[in-house]
Amino acid sequence: MAELLHVENLRAGYGEAVVLNDVSLSLGEGETLALLGRNGTGKTTLMDTLAGATRQHGGQIILGGQPLHSLPSHERAAAGIGWVPQERNIFKSLTVHENLTAVERPGRNTRGSRAWTPERVYEMFPRLAERKTNLGTQLSGGEQQMLAVGRALVLNPRLLLLDEPLEGLAPIIVEELLRAIARVTREEGLSAIIVEQHPQAILKISHRAVVLDHGNVVHASDADTLRQNPELLDSLLGVARKL
Repeated sequence: MAELLHVENLRAGYGEAVVLNDVSLSLGEGETLALLGRNGTGKTTLMDTLAGATRQHGGQIILGGQPLHSLPSHERAAAGIGWVPQERNIFKSLTVHENLTAVERPGRNTRGSRAWTPERVYEMFPRLAERKTNLGTQLSGGEQQMLAVGRALVLNPRLLLLDEPLEGLAPIIVEELLRAIARVTREEGLSAIIVEQHPQAILKISHRAVVLDHGNVVHASDADTLRQNPELLDSLLGVARKL
């Protein structure tokens, strides 16, 4: 499997504060990575750094052979990063359809999957199709999250970054989003990194897992290995919670 993302000795944070310490990881084409750890261990900082929203103090980020560490955030989107931050990054003063068309980038049909368009997003999230003329302010939290994911997809990215996509959502919406994420990654082969506080749900649809603690990688393995070893999972996340 060809390598898509290569991160080496990454040091990054906010201003002069360094949160990530020599983080190294890689991700293959079509792979999904579950990024785990307690609150405050650097997960969101890593996602923000990949998207170009933090200060990078050292190390390399290479996507598809292209160095990203010197590119600003908007150029990283053009290079193939689709980012869904915790804040549900939508334009609340625009309609659902305007949110999608405002950021849409042309894509190619590859590996049996079609390019992402607003119409494809509506197919995956029928709730959004029913509300395409509604403003962002008129959507529920779950619908806003679906729209945020849809906005990332119509960029036709090579790598999808999802930072706690299930947080604070009703169980029925969680199931709908999980099915959509599994379709996009497992069935269509889009590479993704997913941060989630409920590890079992994400490990089930991921290929690999990385656990962060205090800005360092403390575990890396196949996702199935970690999912099938709850004692190891508890020890990794439990130790982190006690620190």
